[in-house]
Amino acid sequence: MFRRKIYDRMLEWKTNSNGKTALLIEGARRVGKSTVVEEFARKEYESYILIDFSRASKEVRSLFDDISDINYLFLQLQLQYKTDLHERKSVIIFDEVQLCPMARQAIKALVRDYRYDYIDTGSLISIRKNVKDILIPSEERKISMYPMDYEEFLWALGDETTFPLLGKCYEAGRGLGEQLNRKQMRQFRLYMLVGGMPQAVNEYIETNNLRKVDEVKRDILSLYEDDFRKIDTTGRLSFLFDSIPAQLNTNASRYQTGAVLGSESTEKILEFIAELKASKTVLVSYRVNDPNAGMSNMKDISRFKLFLCDTGLFVTLMFKDKDFTENVVYDKLLNDKLSANLGYLYENMVAQTLTAKGDELFYYTMFNEVSRHNYEIDFLIARKNKVCPLEIKSSGYKTHKSLDVFTEKFSDRILHRYLIYTKDMEKSGDIFCLPVYMVPFL
Repeated sequence: MFRRKIYDRMLEWKTNSNGKTALLIEGARRVGKSTVVEEFARKEYESYILIDFSRASKEVRSLFDDISDINYLFLQLQLQYKTDLHERKSVIIFDEVQLCPMARQAIKALVRDYRYDYIDTGSLISIRKNVKDILIPSEERKISMYPMDYEEFLWALGDETTFPLLGKCYEAGRGLGEQLNRKQMRQFRLYMLVGGMPQAVNEYIETNNLRKVDEVKRDILSLYEDDFRKIDTTGRLSFLFDSIPAQLNTNASRYQTGAVLGSESTEKILEFIAELKASKTVLVSYRVNDPNAGMSNMKDISRFKLFLCDTGLFVTLMFKDKDFTENVVYDKLLNDKLSANLGYLYENMVAQTLTAKGDELFYYTMFNEVSRHNYEIDFLIARKNKVCPLEIKSSGYKTHKSLDVFTEKFSDRILHRYLIYTKDMEKSGDIFCLPVYMVPFL
């Protein structure tokens, strides 16, 4: 199993909760939820029962229809799974709990009973049809799990040294030097291609073959789209998902839903976006009307951009209708020969990185009356009651007109300005020019 940061958060929950809450781990399918939870149960408890509701029998599912006799429930689970449970020393795992809503509802009573710990994992949990008929337990602590970040990717490759050193360089405000930066950028571009899905990472480690990695990612994308069709049989949800690369490629100030779905109602569109967001397969960046530290209160939910949860999947989705041999982006990206019109790959990478850090995604657009040009700040993050604008470049160019226009308008609200690009760290005036692999330290 790959080392994952969420393990430490689970340990924190176990210690602090002491059985008073269940843990709910939400995340897209195939991000590694089941693997890390079972590993946690194996190492941190005397025994565990894992109920995989994608495979559980009708007999097991029916146990949760009536839990008035909790002793009977525990007896049956121990018999069914041939495992002894020990009071305050065992954990019961509800894997893919969204497939058995009554089991999720039972959490309230089970936690109150206090005998064992409980961990739920799920995908698409917030979809209304999965929860509309049940009482959502308040005794849940929710943690979102995302694809492997860059540090976790390096751990998987056996490198536990590089990332801490990058952090020290960032804190000291010193670059790596041209040669080391080129080496680090190549490694980071490899991460962008492979992505953070554990299956894809494992395939790369075992085969060193990007074609085989691409096949794994295509399978994951097919799985997602199958899930979308179960939610929306018309295929519109899948169409919104598939169109994300094309929409970003237009360089428009928002996702043009009309170009994808036609004259769909605003209410229905927002419902679709909510479902995509709940699936954790898609990241939503909202335009803010008034950029300040409280951006959540200033976002325009009707103006948004969509990104994929994993840039490796994004690369594959861009060319999903072509054979791998036609997909030159692998070679071009790895060797830093990416054409300008593919720069939105870096935007997706930054969106993924910021989300994994716990930042919500926001952007800002502004029209300059003098130049008659529309300028855009790719991302805005809140720090110390101020905002930090980020302009993303897929090259080493240090042009930053959007940052300048934004500063003219909101200088009193800005803590730091960042240009994210591919060259070594340096400071240009009051602008911090950072290589994209240092975004995790912002």
